[in-house]
Amino acid sequence: MVVLPLVFLLVSQFLRGRGEVPSAGIERLKEAALQWEGERKWPCVKWDCNCAFQHQRGCCCAADRMFKLEEDVYGRVKYLWHDIISLEYKVKKLTDYSQIAFKATMVLTAGSTNICFGPFNTNVPIPYSNVSLNDANGYHPSLGVFTAPCAGVYVFSFTVYSKVGRDELLYHKVQLMKNGVVAVSVWENNREDFEDNGNHVLVLKLQRGDQVYTELMIGRKLCGQLNYNIFTGYILYPDADEYGY
Repeated sequence: MVVLPLVFLLVSQFLRGRGEVPSAGIERLKEAALQWEGERKWPCVKWDCNCAFQHQRGCCCAADRMFKLEEDVYGRVKYLWHDIISLEYKVKKLTDYSQIAFKATMVLTAGSTNICFGPFNTNVPIPYSNVSLNDANGYHPSLGVFTAPCAGVYVFSFTVYSKVGRDELLYHKVQLMKNGVVAVSVWENNREDFEDNGNHVLVLKLQRGDQVYTELMIGRKLCGQLNYNIFTGYILYPDADEYGY
């Protein structure tokens, strides 16, 4: 078998540092390799073997495997980069929208002698115009409306207080609205109690731009120390998957 001795010849030449083999030996080894019909671990076509024998450092027989590895690495890097961008977005979302909160109370209009808010001939949003906290500026005091800066789960609470004279009717109903739909409500309607308050706390899942507010029902009124009427809210946690990342 001519291949094996020539292989040893090649090895011995390189081990001596010469790196050169007589051309006749290369040709014989090349022909033997091309004629070999036995099983190969990494099959080569004629062009691959020709390249491998004449330009040994080019390692053409491994080209297909190298190309496949390159494509595999590229695909992995591509998906890794997508995951990094997604993670960056989620971290930014969690940090940018981690501080959303507001607290507002009712006050009478300056110079007003009327100690009651209402009654009206339609449902009216309650203007909690005295704002002591408004992180992220989600609450609009002129409208009495909170607009969600981002999607997430929020907690809201409101206190309804009213006080009337002995001969008056304690008559109020306040409901919390989400995008114009009633979420919860509190009310009082009797002639025996002249001072009362109601409280409610609830958790709502909101999308960005959803609006939450309280409104006084038609024909009802709030009287007395209106600053006891309080509306608060804060974000429990944002929805980091809002945009599908």
